[in-house]
Amino acid sequence: MTVFFKTLRNHWKKTTAGVCLLTWGGHWLYGKHCKARTLFEKNAAPILHLSGMDVTVVKTDYEGQAKKLLELLENTDVIIVAGGDGTLQEVITGVLRRADEATFSKIPIGFIPLGQTSTLSQTLFAESGNKVQHIIDATLAIVKGETVPLDVLQIKGEKEQPVFALTGLRWGSFRDAGVTVSRYWYLGPLKTKAAYFFSTLKEWPQTHQASISYTGPAERPPSGAEETPPRPSLYRRILRRLASYWAQPQDALSPEVSSEVWKEVQLSTLELSITTRNSQLDLTSKEDFMNICMEPNTISKGDFIMLGSKKVRDPRLRAEGTECLPASRCALLLPEGTGGFFSIDSEEYEAMPVEVKLLPRKLRFFCDPRRRAEMLQSLAE
Repeated sequence: MTVFFKTLRNHWKKTTAGVCLLTWGGHWLYGKHCKARTLFEKNAAPILHLSGMDVTVVKTDYEGQAKKLLELLENTDVIIVAGGDGTLQEVITGVLRRADEATFSKIPIGFIPLGQTSTLSQTLFAESGNKVQHIIDATLAIVKGETVPLDVLQIKGEKEQPVFALTGLRWGSFRDAGVTVSRYWYLGPLKTKAAYFFSTLKEWPQTHQASISYTGPAERPPSGAEETPPRPSLYRRILRRLASYWAQPQDALSPEVSSEVWKEVQLSTLELSITTRNSQLDLTSKEDFMNICMEPNTISKGDFIMLGSKKVRDPRLRAEGTECLPASRCALLLPEGTGGFFSIDSEEYEAMPVEVKLLPRKLRFFCDPRRRAEMLQSLAE
């Protein structure tokens, strides 16, 4: 389905945070965050070196540099990202924008959580209240070599290059209030609730209107079905095409009509989120889909403040009465003149009409074997 957007803004990306990136047989890129760099060098680097990994260090000096380097990187066996959500998003975007992404994306990726927000660590590693222990566990997961497949969202404006996300896109009042928390640092432990309280003074109820078209879940192919069989010889391919041509009536040669059924919904919501299921990974599911969730704009100011304060720690929480739609693709159309911003994997982008496509099990990430066992056990129960 092709969607023509009425509005488009240039310079979509507003900010990018970079910390560290490592590749086995490749490069380690690090930015300006000295604390994260120190944590890495003291706790993760020794384990990687003792495991026999060949590491080359390259300093990143500006935002977007890691993305560009990943687009040009060659001769690497493993990619290891040491940082937060922003670093990770920049890396996977660089990987999936490559001309050879179909093969390059098969390289396993390790994630060492050093950033202020490291959402994916909840999926890949066992819980730990100790920051150093968490870093060590993540590094050992890479050395042990066990991986899990993760979904990726491809998010694209009409003329922009796509960006890619492992968690998802958020647009709405909870997101807008959440990014202002740091302004109230002087209130100490009350700063989060203060941010949401002052947000309610602007207008109420806060409504975000849009139109979204989507198509439902896709059936997951059997395990191993995605492997490409050996290509037959030229002689066999010619015979097969001739046999297929003469065996079918001419009418059968016309292009097939897409069986996808698209539905359209008009939104009036407090917050819209389009997310993968990576936070609650289901390794045995028979369907692949992302979740389009619309939170009601009828909640009280008190509930908004209380739930918003919890969402800062766990964005997966939803208001009571939230409607969620499973989809494999969708197109979000905003009214002309709509302002504001999206959060895509905790990074801020200017709000605009976008197409979102699920890339199921696109990348493989190293995972703590204990965490994988927990996933399988919970599914068995």
